[in-house]
Amino acid sequence: MNKKLFSLICAVSCSFIWGTAFVAQDMGMDYIGPYTFAASRLLLGFLALLPFFFIFEYKKVKKNKSSFKVLTTYWFLIGFTLAAGNALQQISLLYTDVANSAVFTVLYVVVVPILSYFFFSKKIHRSIWPSVLLCLAGGLFLSELNNIRVRFGDTLVIIGAFFWASHIILISKFLKIFNYPITIATFQCLTASIISFIPAFTFEYISLQVLLMESKELLYAGVLSSGLAFMLQVYGQQNLSPAPVAIIFSMEGVFGSIAAWVLLDQYLNEFKIFGIIVILSAVIFSQLAPMYDRKKHGRS
Repeated sequence: MNKKLFSLICAVSCSFIWGTAFVAQDMGMDYIGPYTFAASRLLLGFLALLPFFFIFEYKKVKKNKSSFKVLTTYWFLIGFTLAAGNALQQISLLYTDVANSAVFTVLYVVVVPILSYFFFSKKIHRSIWPSVLLCLAGGLFLSELNNIRVRFGDTLVIIGAFFWASHIILISKFLKIFNYPITIATFQCLTASIISFIPAFTFEYISLQVLLMESKELLYAGVLSSGLAFMLQVYGQQNLSPAPVAIIFSMEGVFGSIAAWVLLDQYLNEFKIFGIIVILSAVIFSQLAPMYDRKKHGRS
């Protein structure tokens, strides 16, 4: 299979899991706090990925000669941005609905191309900014802006989008020097979990009995959305540039809105359906335009 096609499939699959996980995240806080949920799901993600690390990459990583200081620096930065974005997203669900949280999260599509230019000094294809604008327009239709008021939860998600954007950029940078997707996914979950448990133990009550009461939601958000999806994210970024892959990841807003409609009975009207179509169009355009240029004009 073509490497870019494989990464594209991974990125879309990742977006689907992330989007549907908003429902589990929303339903999983009946008995536990947002920090505890975030930390626990990341720990489960780490435990789910650990066997795959030992089976597929452990021996290769042992032979790697990369600087330990560089590796630990990247893992801390990636873990911190993941923990911060995840916590803000989780807390936001206490103050806004699933659809809005999913939509405002994808504002990272604006930030990623800017950071990508400064971090990689790489010219951004002209299809990116029209695609970003389409994503934002689709997001406006998906979100509930009929009351012209951004809720507190929406504000948290918007702040979190900057951390998600930084996380995407750091993953792409890390892959340049340490091309082990499963290892990156595994230990970013561990690092982010440790960071997340600090506020969890400080501000919230944690007990095994309470965690078991949210076991279904934690297993979905942990094993699938943290473990599998973050691994798919890294594989998706392995052969795709940060700006176009961020546009693909924006589909989590689409999947989140559909999941909220199907599972939580949150209203999906004609405006939201139009927003879904617009975001899907942005994703398709961002992928097809560069291919057209390469084939017809021999440029990127």
